[in-house]
Amino acid sequence: MHKANGEHPYGDIGQIIALFIFLIVWITDSFILHLSTFLLNEAPLIVRLSIMTVILIPVYYLIQSGHRVVPRQKKTDDLVTTGAFRYVRHPLYLASLLTYLALSIITASLISMAIFIGIFIFHDYIAAYEEKLLEMKYGKIYSQYRDKTGKWIPRILNG
Repeated sequence: MHKANGEHPYGDIGQIIALFIFLIVWITDSFILHLSTFLLNEAPLIVRLSIMTVILIPVYYLIQSGHRVVPRQKKTDDLVTTGAFRYVRHPLYLASLLTYLALSIITASLISMAIFIGIFIFHDYIAAYEEKLLEMKYGKIYSQYRDKTGKWIPRILNG
């Protein structure tokens, strides 16, 4: 059984649970117990901030573009392939993943990075599920879009 809007039935709750688990682990490891943050001394704060900034810049675009591609009053049943969807098939999931990655890097929390990997696997699973639904709904149109658009890594020169 799937939701009427084509999302995985446990996608929303799974993302909320993942967020809470990540935040609890990240805060606990990064600011309280410091179990896996021993690499903090190896990478200066300015380096970690620079990496985090480079990661978070596309997050802003992905969120803004992913939400604004189809205005609410003009909802369409057409396949959306513009804005951030032109480059990646799951811009909002990618924005979420990049945020987790940036937080893990800024505090050098290896435990948080391990949680991030688990969250990535979950997102990849729900994205694959949703892509099957899109393939059933749009057929060849979706297949062509999928073939020229990156799932997680943008294909900038996709014509």
